[in-house]
Amino acid sequence: MKNRLLIGWLLPLLVSCTGQSLQQIYDAQEKKIDAFVAAQAKDDKRVEYNGGSVRVVLTEGTSGQVLSPSGTVSFYYAGYVLSGSSISRNNLFATNSKDIADAAGWTLTDESIYAVTTVSLDEKDLLKGLRNGLVGVKEGEECLIVFSGKYGYGKKAAGTIPPKSALVYQIWVESISND
Repeated sequence: MKNRLLIGWLLPLLVSCTGQSLQQIYDAQEKKIDAFVAAQAKDDKRVEYNGGSVRVVLTEGTSGQVLSPSGTVSFYYAGYVLSGSSISRNNLFATNSKDIADAAGWTLTDESIYAVTTVSLDEKDLLKGLRNGLVGVKEGEECLIVFSGKYGYGKKAAGTIPPKSALVYQIWVESISND
């Protein structure tokens, strides 16, 4: 009986500590993200915030039209796990750019992955952080989209991405459509 009471008392305490610990992880990631963005946003680079995502515009787009929350975008990308205040080929987990893959020393037998990716922001499988970061991009824009694990894969690992990881996507927008 004492053991049941003890377990009944400890279980909610452990669950609340785990949730608090996760929140502390995400709070620490937000501080890293702020430092990363500050380092990237030199030379008056435009910074946009949307729903937990931060977009640093490295090269302005060529058209006046911006991607709507229900639009479709075609782009090249390089995905990195954020560690510290910079990204490097050591943190690269995915790309559809042959130049980025070559620079990272990746060799693939199937090079068909080196093609522009087209996604609708309505897609359910799209990471929330990436979706929120893409809203507002323009054709021809190059940007960095950064978000905490809360808006990425959360507590799940995904391939070489550890659980709870903050992510950075470098995006080269080819085209957008709001039809």
